[in-house]
Amino acid sequence: MTQRGAIVALSYMVIAVLLVMFNKAALSSYKFPCANVLTVMQMILSTSVLFVLRKFDFIKFSDDSPNGKAAVKHFVPFRILRQISPLSIAYLFYMVVGMASIRGVNVPMFTTLRRTTVFFTMIMEFVLVGQRHSNPIIVSVAIIVLGALIAGSRDLSFKLEGYSVVLLSNLTTAIYLATIARLGKTTGLNSFGLMWCNGLICGPILILWILLSGELKMALNFESIHVLGFQVVTALSCMLAFCLNYTIFLNTTLNSALTQTMCGNLKDLGTVLFGWIWFGGLPFDWLNVLGQLLGFVGSGLYAYCKLKGK
Repeated sequence: MTQRGAIVALSYMVIAVLLVMFNKAALSSYKFPCANVLTVMQMILSTSVLFVLRKFDFIKFSDDSPNGKAAVKHFVPFRILRQISPLSIAYLFYMVVGMASIRGVNVPMFTTLRRTTVFFTMIMEFVLVGQRHSNPIIVSVAIIVLGALIAGSRDLSFKLEGYSVVLLSNLTTAIYLATIARLGKTTGLNSFGLMWCNGLICGPILILWILLSGELKMALNFESIHVLGFQVVTALSCMLAFCLNYTIFLNTTLNSALTQTMCGNLKDLGTVLFGWIWFGGLPFDWLNVLGQLLGFVGSGLYAYCKLKGK
């Protein structure tokens, strides 16, 4: 891992912790009932910022390879949008299911179950790009999954529906990250270009969905819509979502899909700590603590193996 890759990974972890806190506050503390509307708001802000930055040449949508320079002269042409559509569809499911998974489970258990994403990612990397991993990496993943199962064992029967959505979110995340690793290096697009394509393809689909489902009307009639605290939380959530998407793309393309997943595990220490302090929802239990510690040990072992090139 290069110094730049390490900085990107650390940036992702900090932003991810903050975003989970603000999303949880909007959806649970303020009881905002329209997760898809929040997703659309995040996507609109992201696409608008990208448009302005690209319009005034502050950023590029292509990398510095000959393929990238030839593919994208200003904005992304339709043929590349069509090529990138599988990634955008994976992103759509990742965003929608991920947002829904935050609502039904308390923050500590949400982060615990999310650690099993690494198992799904390893499988999807092998299926989509033929990626194989060394024995130390496989052992570290096994420790993480074991820790997640132990930590969630006390509470599983009471949160079956919420936990099922989180596990579905893990699967969609794994597919999304593996698709980034596969398409991100063949289209000539950089992280900004991939984010732009996702916004153009997924945005209209989600807007049509919230119009037909009545979520937009429900959001406009939300009782706390004029509350300053809710507005601040929502605005910060949208801004952090843009930053998070960028660091996800950058971390996955600079490092790997599995590294991105492991960063998600390592940042869980902060997420669990702040989630316990701000939201609560999970009584102290030694079995849960043991599972959490195993997850962090497995993540640390993976990070060590990755840095040493094992």
